[in-house]
Amino acid sequence: MSSRLNPYISFTDNARAAMEFYQSVFGGELALNTFGEFGDKDAPGADLIMHAMLETPQGFTLMGADTPPGMEHKPGTNFAVSLSGDDADDLRAWWAALSDGGDVSVPLEKQMWGDEFGMVTDKFGVGWMVNVAGGA
Repeated sequence: MSSRLNPYISFTDNARAAMEFYQSVFGGELALNTFGEFGDKDAPGADLIMHAMLETPQGFTLMGADTPPGMEHKPGTNFAVSLSGDDADDLRAWWAALSDGGDVSVPLEKQMWGDEFGMVTDKFGVGWMVNVAGGA
């Protein structure tokens, strides 16, 4: 896969409906994962979307999720740029560069789904999410 750059949109409890709508507009394959799949299936919000990815026949990829409890959802700033793939060296180097002078909200480290993942707002106020597939 190497690396990809995609928009990532945050929603408030309606990511499933939004992503299904985008699928109806653009077509393609939609993958949805809930918070409950990676944690307590009976917890409040377990049925909300932790990660959604729409891959269209035209080659577009759109990602999204419901804003997790405890995180602020602010319309107008409810998006980030997602860098993902399996080219660990490039992804880690981009993470380091984007983090320099930025504000790291989630350190780049192994997550419960098995990949390395981190979130940072760069020094220009742009949100970035970096996911290294199968990271150590």
